[in-house]
Amino acid sequence: MRQDSKKLFVWASDIADNTLEQARVTATLPFIFPHVALMPDAHLGKGATVGSVIPTERAVIPAAVGVDIGCGMIAVRTQFTVKDLPEDRRAVREAIEAAIPLSAGKYNTSLTDSARDRVEALTELAEKYGFDPSSYAPNWALQLGTLGSGNHFIEITADENDDVWLFLHSGSRGIGNKIAQHHIKVAQEQMAKWWIRLRDDDLAYLVQGTKEFSRYMAELHWAQEFALQNRAEMMDRVVTAFEVWTGQAVERLETIQCHHNYTSLETHFGRELIVSRKGAIDAHEGVMGLIPGSMGTASYVVEGKGNRLALCSAPHGAGRDYSRSLARKTFTMAQLEESMQGIEYRHTDAFIDEIPAAYKNIDVVMNDSADLVSIRHTLHQLVNVKGD
Repeated sequence: MRQDSKKLFVWASDIADNTLEQARVTATLPFIFPHVALMPDAHLGKGATVGSVIPTERAVIPAAVGVDIGCGMIAVRTQFTVKDLPEDRRAVREAIEAAIPLSAGKYNTSLTDSARDRVEALTELAEKYGFDPSSYAPNWALQLGTLGSGNHFIEITADENDDVWLFLHSGSRGIGNKIAQHHIKVAQEQMAKWWIRLRDDDLAYLVQGTKEFSRYMAELHWAQEFALQNRAEMMDRVVTAFEVWTGQAVERLETIQCHHNYTSLETHFGRELIVSRKGAIDAHEGVMGLIPGSMGTASYVVEGKGNRLALCSAPHGAGRDYSRSLARKTFTMAQLEESMQGIEYRHTDAFIDEIPAAYKNIDVVMNDSADLVSIRHTLHQLVNVKGD
């Protein structure tokens, strides 16, 4: 870790100049306290850097949460070991792909019983917060239990003891994106209304005590709950597909859920703050978390160390080194296949921009995180499912 300035602490040993400059700009905002914490996987983002922890007093920056509100991970440790699994891993991959809509814009055609219960609970929560999610996306209920694309994934993995884990990464889907985009625009309109000029328009903020702030915080918390329930619904479907494949019921020996694009109210350095983690997980002492590598590399089950200077946070993954467009120009299908040897996955050039070489080295990220978390398990992929 190094202190870049009074208001910026950096845990990344591998960081681009433009990423660092973006974080410096964020750290100059007058309501930042005590400082911005930049995680080991930090890379350039919209307004605020992906991989940053931004504590604020009486204000919130919608773009500092990100447009995939509540994006995060869920992992389940099962009673199975690798030797218990059938040899035909393609069958379970295809079963998962059939059970869960993949890719951007894909959603369910009807609700399962479990999804119906979750949608009912989310509807009641929206009513409590005084808004109608259908005003953003009429089909929001059908989005529950869908994966999306990009770096979202579903995996069957094994740890250092050959214990089998079910593991997935997704967020609040289209409904969360629309909520986020709406409030980023509202914040920018507020800046124009009050003649506030920022070095980056995407750092527009909402002030506590205004109706705009209250509405954003309510809808933000709803979207975070949607994301959590979305992951839970997908995990139920993955478990069912896994049970059919193995012919045995799954015992959920351990379940870990964590957001990495979210806001929470926390106390740090004696003050109550609004802590926005954009590409970072909660790493308070004893809190279990998940840090995924890129496609084809290791992921980690971790326990927080409660590092005060890091605002009790840790990285959310490997972090991109290449933009998607540059990755597609740089890498080949042959290189992707080489990096995925021994892993069951859908062979398509649509995943070239997800090749491990397009991301930071996860070993470097974890080494930089040594004072943030303790590694409890190292997971290696057996089956990988992604959306185009």
